Amino acid sequence: MTAPAISTDEILAQYADGPSLLDSALAGLSETDLDLSPGADSWSIRQIVHHLVDGDDIWKICIKTALGNSEALFSLQWYTAKPQMEWSESWAYSHRGLESSLELYRANRRHIVDLLEHIPGACEKSVRLERPEKEELRITVFDVVELHVQHLTEHIESIKSIRQAHGV
Repeated sequence: MTAPAISTDEILAQYADGPSLLDSALAGLSETDLDLSPGADSWSIRQIVHHLVDGDDIWKICIKTALGNSEALFSLQWYTAKPQMEWSESWAYSHRGLESSLELYRANRRHIVDLLEHIPGACEKSVRLERPEKEELRITVFDVVELHVQHLTEHIESIKSIRQAHGV
């Protein structure tokens, strides 16, 4: 038996609620707690949060491109050229505070939700997506939004696991 499909409205509501969900996952953590991780070669809570915010910020451009120019080509070749751990180091994930990143996350989510509410047929709009060593494909705004709902869910589960493992 397959799970029932989630409606567009439900996905959009989950997307809009992302900052609140992340805030809840981080509630009560001290600055020191943010540096907890499952192990030496794993990201800390702090690094996970910066990764989530940067991913949302990068993919925001894909959404805005699709909303404005469906014939454009969106590429993450510049990003996929390096492993994510290197970006984490390049962008100082391990020792930056979270305040500005969380503010950016809230603002980006509000901005995208506002656009989607005001542009007719926004979720169905699409853009060409270039993927390293794969065929180009079309990706819809809804696909990107749904991807980020799932991405946040996965990382919130990681944060919860870290908290549980460390008793915080």
